[in-house]
Amino acid sequence: MSQPIAPAASPVASSTPFPARSLRIALFGFGTVGSSVARILIESAPAGLELTHIVNRDVARKRVDWVPSSVIWSEDAASVLAADVDIIVELAGGLEPAGNWVRQALGAGKSVVTANKKLIAYHGLELEKLAVDKGVHLLYGAAVAGGIPVIPGLEHGLVGDRVERIEGILNGTCNFILSKMEQGSDYAPVLAEAQSLGYAEADPTEDVAGYDARAKLTILMRLALRAQVPPESIDARPITEVTAIDFSYAKDLQCTIRQIARAERVGEHFAATVGPMLVPLASPLAWSRGTENMVITTGHYGGDVVFSGHGAGGHPTAVAVVSDLVGLAHGACRIALPSKPSSVGTELEVPHYIRFLVDDRPGIVAGIAGALAHEGININAILQKPGFPLDRLPFVVTVEPCRTSALKRALVEIGQLPALLQAPLDMQILEK
Repeated sequence: MSQPIAPAASPVASSTPFPARSLRIALFGFGTVGSSVARILIESAPAGLELTHIVNRDVARKRVDWVPSSVIWSEDAASVLAADVDIIVELAGGLEPAGNWVRQALGAGKSVVTANKKLIAYHGLELEKLAVDKGVHLLYGAAVAGGIPVIPGLEHGLVGDRVERIEGILNGTCNFILSKMEQGSDYAPVLAEAQSLGYAEADPTEDVAGYDARAKLTILMRLALRAQVPPESIDARPITEVTAIDFSYAKDLQCTIRQIARAERVGEHFAATVGPMLVPLASPLAWSRGTENMVITTGHYGGDVVFSGHGAGGHPTAVAVVSDLVGLAHGACRIALPSKPSSVGTELEVPHYIRFLVDDRPGIVAGIAGALAHEGININAILQKPGFPLDRLPFVVTVEPCRTSALKRALVEIGQLPALLQAPLDMQILEK
């Protein structure tokens, strides 16, 4: 049975609804999210919270006149960690130096609130144990889906259910790119637009290759499926191979394309993957546009639950951070959800979309059909649009639900066909 973690020692009196003394907060990182957190703390002034320190590199260029003069600006992380503060808010991101700051803070008996999905994905269990050992808290409600309360929902609202499956849109950058491509844009200019708007980094690999969503899925698997898996064990495929022709074929199939993170129980094990997938237009996941995120959990008892909203951006993410802070100020505690090391693979039995680009010649379809039949895979449909040159002809084969491993073997055999101009693009089709 899950046991609540004892609240951290604080000046909050259990007999009163408000803290007797405000908790002193040191903010590490004053970027998009950090500045939004500071603004909410200053403008809304939540009861029981006081911003006292801001830590950032080259702090002089970060100073703003709307922060009260009582707040100490510093580049010296060590001195602030040693100062008389109650909570460290880590918003610098990445594994280091953020990981070192969080360990030092917890070790010194200070609670930590963070939005650092990479740190929690890779070191969350270690850090949670340290927090418990020191009698303090580690909260990370903003680490997945920004301002959408997915993590609190799993830890409290759905703790009574047995979640069997999670699927969702966890990366706002990819959702922005793919929803723009759905409207007719090409990948390269849309990526440039996302970078100009601050949605994508100069090096967008973490987002477009699926690594960001994979880290978030790792956290959700631990909380929802109670499965501890290394992020690298989850297969991640890029969205960079998706083109306008794929959206055209998807439309013919009454679908669109989104980067989907999905994980589910398969017997005693788990299957998980991240990548572009065909999503039926009737699915809530197809309705998500721009930088919106969405998570759908399927419970054994409670059925489907949908979390949706703005998963990226300074203000939405800051709301989740401040919500964690308010909870600490008022004595809220997390539920310790038991999880265990688990094996994870990609073995799902689902339908697939396979797009080929060929130099057209007799026998191509027969070769593809033969390789699929050899693995016991049934073709559902063959789609070929007119108007393309025969020496660079794109066409699509959809197959009925089949085992992932069987399709991989078939695609290796198909890859030997001399008419193929590039490797086939294989995408799972989410079932209605």
